[in-house]
Amino acid sequence: MSELGYSPKNLKFDDDGRKKLIKGITTIASAVKSTLGPSGQTVLIESPHHTHGITVTKDGVTVAKAVDLLDPVENLAVRMMKEAADRTATEAGDGTTTAIVLTEALVSVGFELLKKEGVNKTEVLRDLVSLTKEVCNDLKRVSKKITPRRLRDVATISANNDKNLGKIISDVYSKVGKNGIVTVDKSQTSETHYETTNGLKVDRGYSSDLFINDHRKDECILEDTYILVSDAEINNLLTIEAILKPIIQEGKRLLIIAPCSQNVINTLSANVMKSGLKLCAITPPNFGYKQHELMNDIALTVGATYFSEKTGDDLSIMTIADLGMASKVIVSRDSTVIVKDTVDSNDVINERVEQLWAAHKMASNKTDKDFILSRIASLTGGVGVIYVGGQTDLEQKELYDRVDDAVCAVRSALEEGIIPGGGVALYNASNKLMSSDNVADKILTDALRAPSNQICLNAGLDMFRYESQKPFQFGLNVKTGEYGDMYNMGVIDPVKVTKSALQNAVSVAVTILSTNAIITMARTYEDKQ
Repeated sequence: MSELGYSPKNLKFDDDGRKKLIKGITTIASAVKSTLGPSGQTVLIESPHHTHGITVTKDGVTVAKAVDLLDPVENLAVRMMKEAADRTATEAGDGTTTAIVLTEALVSVGFELLKKEGVNKTEVLRDLVSLTKEVCNDLKRVSKKITPRRLRDVATISANNDKNLGKIISDVYSKVGKNGIVTVDKSQTSETHYETTNGLKVDRGYSSDLFINDHRKDECILEDTYILVSDAEINNLLTIEAILKPIIQEGKRLLIIAPCSQNVINTLSANVMKSGLKLCAITPPNFGYKQHELMNDIALTVGATYFSEKTGDDLSIMTIADLGMASKVIVSRDSTVIVKDTVDSNDVINERVEQLWAAHKMASNKTDKDFILSRIASLTGGVGVIYVGGQTDLEQKELYDRVDDAVCAVRSALEEGIIPGGGVALYNASNKLMSSDNVADKILTDALRAPSNQICLNAGLDMFRYESQKPFQFGLNVKTGEYGDMYNMGVIDPVKVTKSALQNAVSVAVTILSTNAIITMARTYEDKQ
C-alpha cells in the first residue's frame, strides 16, 4: 500500500481474463472430479489442523475447500466454484462434485461457442438460464417417490457404494420416520452403530448427580411425569410452591426444565435423597434465540405453558394446569429423552411443523437448516444418531464424511423423490436439446452429459451411450457394466441433489461467461513470473 493509502490493482479484460478463470476452474475440477461415481478415487490433502496433518477423502466439497491457487485470477474462479459446491451442499447435502463437473463443462464449451461471430452473448446466457429451469421442471415431473428399498439404494450410493453403511442409514430412517432427524457423530469405538429414540431429545443432562435413581446406568428415569418449562431462573422454591405442594402430596413426578440457582438445586436434590421426592431438574438447551425456539417446541410437544422471562411471565402464578406431561423421561449426564404419549399430533403441532418446513426452505445456510430439521423431528418424534467408528482417525474421518453425505442425500430423497442415478437422468434430458442449433442448447447439452461421461471415465469405461428406443430411466451401471433400468438396478439419485447441482453450476457459469473485466490486488510475486 502506498503512503497515500492507495492499493494498486491488476486488471485483465475480455478473453485474457476469461482464459485465466477457465484455467482455475479446470484445475479445481481436475482435483475433484476423480472422486465421482462408484469407482471414484480418494484424494490426499495436507491438513495441518487434522491428525497427522493428512486428510483422506472422497468428498467433493472437502477437496474443493482445500484448493487455493497462487494466481489471483485463477483463484477467483476457484472461490466461485467453492461457492457453488457450498450452496449445493447447503441446499441438498450432496451433489457437490456433480456441480463442479457441470460448471467446468458449461464454462469450457460456453467459452468456445460464445466467441463465434454473430453470437449475442446476453441472449445466449439468458436462454441458458431459461433452459435450465425447464430441465429442472422435467426432472421433478419424472421423479418417483422413494420406497424403503430405494431408500437403502440412495444411502448406499451416496456412501460410495458401501452396502453396510447403506443398510445402517436406511434402518435408522425406517425407525425414526420421514420427519425424523438423523444425525452423525463419532464413535468411541471402531464399530459403526446407531441409536434411536421415539421422542424428544434435549441436549442437557441432570443438574446434580443426586437426581440419579438408576445407578446402573447413571440415569434418572421418571414415568408419567409432569414437566415444567421456563427460561426464568428459579431462585427460591417458594416461587413454584403452588406446583410442588400437590406433586409432593400426591406422590407425582416432575421434570423441571428451567435455570435454577445452586441453592434450589441443593434443596431439591436433598429432598430427593431424604424424602424420596421423584423429580429432576435440567437447564434449558442452547442459548439466545435458539433456546427460546427450542423451549417453545418442548412446551408445545408436551402440552405445557411456556413461561418466558422475555415476555415477562411470572412463575408464581403457574399452576398444575400449566405443566406438560410425558409417559417417560430418561435423563442422563449429557442428555434428556422425553418419550411422548402415544396420541395423534394435534392441529397446533401440525401447524408449527408446516411453519418450520417453510422456514427450512427459506434458510440460507446449513447450520440454520439443520437446526430447523432438528426442531421438526422434535415435534413429530423420531431421533436417530449414527456413531461412526474406524480403526484410525483418518479412516474414521473419511467414513464420517461419507455417512454425513449419505444421510443428507436420503433426507433430500424423502423431500422431493428420486430419479435415475449415475448421471443418467441428466444425460437423457440432454437428448431433448441435441437436435437444436441454438447455442444455449448446445452448451447445456454438452454439460448435461459431462457427469455420466466422467463416471464412465473414472471406471475405465468408454463414454456413456444412449439408446433412444429405451425408456428415460435406462442407462449404464458402471459397477456391473450392465445396461438397463437404473431403478431396478438400484442406481438412483435424489432429484433435489441433481437439481441443486445443475442450478448452482449454471449460476456460476453464467457469471464467469459474462465477465468482461477482472480486477485483483497487485501482488509482488507476479512481477517475478
